[in-house]
Amino acid sequence: MTVQNATANHRREVIMTTTVSPSFAALTIDCADPVALADFWGKALGRPVSPGAVAGDTAVDTTSPESGPRLILHNPPGPGTAKNSVHPVLVTDHHDEEIERLTGLGARTLTEINLPSAALPPGVAAIRQTTLADPEGNEFDLVTWQLQPE
Repeated sequence: MTVQNATANHRREVIMTTTVSPSFAALTIDCADPVALADFWGKALGRPVSPGAVAGDTAVDTTSPESGPRLILHNPPGPGTAKNSVHPVLVTDHHDEEIERLTGLGARTLTEINLPSAALPPGVAAIRQTTLADPEGNEFDLVTWQLQPE
């Protein structure tokens, strides 16, 4: 919000401005133990953990604009109104190594899908997707894209 002085009558005029589109600042994950789950996600993403802006929350901070949004781990006062089907997608070139590392941190493998090139856009040879659950059961995907050789 900007404040401008109107010189003709010495009154203050408030002008509200907004951006054309919002930016994705954070993803909040409801959980029973924000500190423990932030420790998992901080290690999984290689990011620092800090106190959240609200008492009781814990945050997994970004390290650069390319690292994605900040994660906020939150223990809500009561149950939510519905199951939220949003979940993070992590991309890697080292699928097997990341599965081993993430399960070593406490994740569980749920399902794995290998998509053949016939089901993919031009230039993509294959996609490997593993759905995992973090230590509290929140689902996330680990995806590896294999591009067709040029």
